[in-house]
This record gives sequence, C-alpha cells and structure tokens, in this order.
Amino acid sequence: MTSVAPVPRLVDQFERGLDAPICLTWELTYACNLACVHCLSSSGKRDPRELSTQQCKDIIDELERMQVFYVNIGGGEPTVRSDFWELVDYATEHHVGVKFSTNGVRITPEVAAKLAASDYVDVQISLDGANAEVNDAVRGPGSFAMAVRALENLSAAGFSDAKISVVVTRHNVDQLDDFKALADRYGATLRITRLRPSGRGADVWDELHPTPAQQVQLYDWLVARGDRVLTGDSFFHLSGLGEPGALAGLNLCGAGRVVCLIDPVGDVYACPFAIHDRFLAGNVVSDGGFDTVWKHAPLFRELREPQSAGACSSCGHFDACRGGCMAAKFFTGLPMDGPDPECVQGYGESALSADRTVPKSSVDHSRTGNRKTPAGPIPLTLLTVPPKKFCNESPL
Repeated sequence: MTSVAPVPRLVDQFERGLDAPICLTWELTYACNLACVHCLSSSGKRDPRELSTQQCKDIIDELERMQVFYVNIGGGEPTVRSDFWELVDYATEHHVGVKFSTNGVRITPEVAAKLAASDYVDVQISLDGANAEVNDAVRGPGSFAMAVRALENLSAAGFSDAKISVVVTRHNVDQLDDFKALADRYGATLRITRLRPSGRGADVWDELHPTPAQQVQLYDWLVARGDRVLTGDSFFHLSGLGEPGALAGLNLCGAGRVVCLIDPVGDVYACPFAIHDRFLAGNVVSDGGFDTVWKHAPLFRELREPQSAGACSSCGHFDACRGGCMAAKFFTGLPMDGPDPECVQGYGESALSADRTVPKSSVDHSRTGNRKTPAGPIPLTLLTVPPKKFCNESPL
C-alpha cells in the first residue's frame, strides 16, 4: 500500500515565508490633512526624501515581476500626492491591483466616477466613530462629514463595494451595529481593525484600547454578526475566548512572512504596525530593490525561522492565538515571546503591571508638539515637487 505524504498546513507554509507578500502595504506619503491621535505612522508633514514618481513606478515594475496581486496604498493621506492617480493607473496597467485608504478629502463626484469605471481599484474610507462626536474626537473636527461625503459620492457614482475602515476603541465598540448600518446604507463593506500602540497610537493606547470586558463584547459580536465583516486577521488574539476556528482568519503573525510595509522613503518594515528601527529590513533604493529586500533581508530570514512559544508554551490556547501581535507586544514594552498585552486569558494584564521599558517611535512626522491634540482639516495646496525642507505649517 502506497503511503501518501501529509499535506502541509497552510499556516506552516506561511510561517516559512513566500516568494512574494500576500499583503503589501505601501505608504506613499507622510503628508496628511488630519492628525489622528492613533496614527500608526505619526503622519502629518511630508518627508523631503519621498520617493519620486519614477522610483515608485520602478517598484510597481518589480511587483509585477514578482506577481504581487495587489498593493494596499496608504499614508498619510495618499491622494494628496500630485502623482497619485498617475501611479494608480500605472499599477493597474501593470497587473497590480490597488486598494487605497483615504480620509475622503479628495473623493469628489468626478473622482468617484473615475473610480467607478475601474475594475482594479478598491477604496477604503476611514471612520472611527459612527457619528461626528465619537469620530472627530479621534480624527479631528469635520472629518466625519468629510468621510460621509466621500461615501455619498462613491455611492452616487455607482462604485461597487467601498470599504468603511474602523479602528475599534473603547469609545466606539458599542457602535458596531451602527457602523454596519452605515455600510449597508452606502452599499459598502465594513472592515474593522485592532488599535495598535504604534506611532501616535502609543500615546493614547492606554486610554483608547478596549477593556477586557469590551474584548469579550467584540468577540461575541464578530461570532454573531461578523460573517460579512472584514478584519484583516486583526483579532486573532481573541481566539482564546472560544472554539478553534470560531473566528475566520489565519491566526498568525505574518510579519516578514506574508506581509510587510514600504514607507514613503523606500524603507521596508516587517509589518505595517511596526514602523521602528527594530523591524527595518532594508531600503528599496539602497539595497537593490524590493525583491532583494523581501527575499534576502537578514531580518526577514530571522522571522521566517521557527518561533518559540516562549512564556505562552504552557497555555492551552496558544495554537489559537499564536501568542498575539508582535507589534502590540513590542510597543508596550513586553517580551516578544510573551503574551499579547490584550491576552484574553488575562496574562497580558499581569505582564503590563511588571517593570518594562516602552520603546520610543523611530519615526515621527507629526505637525504639532502635542501629539495627542487632533488638528482640523487643512486647506489643500498640492505640491508638484517635493519640498526642500520640513514644513510645520502645512504639509500639503
């Protein structure tokens, strides 16, 4: 009788890394007309070293050769780059689909009509409250109205299946049904993600991240109503609350294995939530291109080695949550082989109460000295060439 070799589990294949990332995030600019208090990249001011149009096209050419199916474009506010639409068109013409996140500032009726005519562009509108009171406290005065106007324009133009992206906080977790209703109203899909303590998020994580009771509330909502809700594998740390497989998703930290980030100056980080020197793998300009960094960077090779369960090895829920989020642990000063700071079994709380050193962010493009104070929208003055120096008044 011929024996059949067992088929490797998908999670085991992903742990060893792939020839190209499944989920590539590309922040085109640090410039932004808002100053959200939890911004992962501490965006605000444009960096004068920002990649040129041609350098961006060179990266897209590489992505095409690597057969990267799509790229998640963000920022900052990516649409304020004067070449944004040129780069979107170039990517789709070269078989690289585009999903871009925006606060809605430039989604006019004319732009919405252009987007509706494309089969290769997906749009994600950021909202962190189902009403102006909750949203604007995080994203700045007027930001709720701006986002809703963008949704209205997309809906009126016949754009199919826009996304509403929500970072879950203790102030909006009670609004999940309201967010779902808002998405239904505009023919959109709700996407919820986890609040990470990176960038400016480190300043407000203690006061904004959901309480243990709210984590349970969120889990119960996802199980009951999450079938058509996207999560981007944000909440695998909740898996210890129920039966294995109750939450859809990979339940694996994909940093440097299946996901990574390219920032506005070409630096490549292992994870979109870990913009810090500790997770810097290389630079697409100085290190031979993105393909070389992805396949040969020592950091990525390290991350693709078998990882120890560490302090979580004796926990019966380890196979479900895999120890949680690497970035969440790092930016709260917890050991990388320790429990997630929001561990639903309570181990994170005891770890947070111990002595720890919280690392400072390596990158900060915030416009104001007080990073916790959200700024209102800034009138747009789009640049055709990168600035020669930082500008504290208006990055745009």
